[in-house]
Amino acid sequence: MGLRTGVLLIVMVLIAALAALNWGVLAAPVAMSLGFMRMTAPLGLVMLALTGLLVVVSATYVVYLQSSMLLETRRQSKEIQAQRTLADKAEASRFTELRNFLEAQENTHTERNAERHASLLARVEQVEASIKLRSELLERAISSRAEPLKA
Repeated sequence: MGLRTGVLLIVMVLIAALAALNWGVLAAPVAMSLGFMRMTAPLGLVMLALTGLLVVVSATYVVYLQSSMLLETRRQSKEIQAQRTLADKAEASRFTELRNFLEAQENTHTERNAERHASLLARVEQVEASIKLRSELLERAISSRAEPLKA
């Protein structure tokens, strides 16, 4: 219970106690003016009834404010949840897009590396063929020079 509620409760208890202790005075009829006419009625009870009416109107207003705030909070909560869901979907889509982009980049690099590897293998084979051809030519040259020396 909050401080304000406690203070209001104490004030209401004090008013009720004061009314109970002075009931005879509150119920005593007196002549009173309503502005446009005069009548005889218990002024204390009229004032107590007006105070009770003020309490009922105030309590109704407080309940109305609290219920409207509760409904507004619920509406905002639903809006926030919808926005959060939308943001989560957008983030998931960005992650999917990023994954697809990275996969495309990886595929591009893999293709480039495969092309470079094939090019390098072709060049190595070319160098091997060239070395083989030169070694065969060198062997023939050496063997053709070595034959006249044997004879």
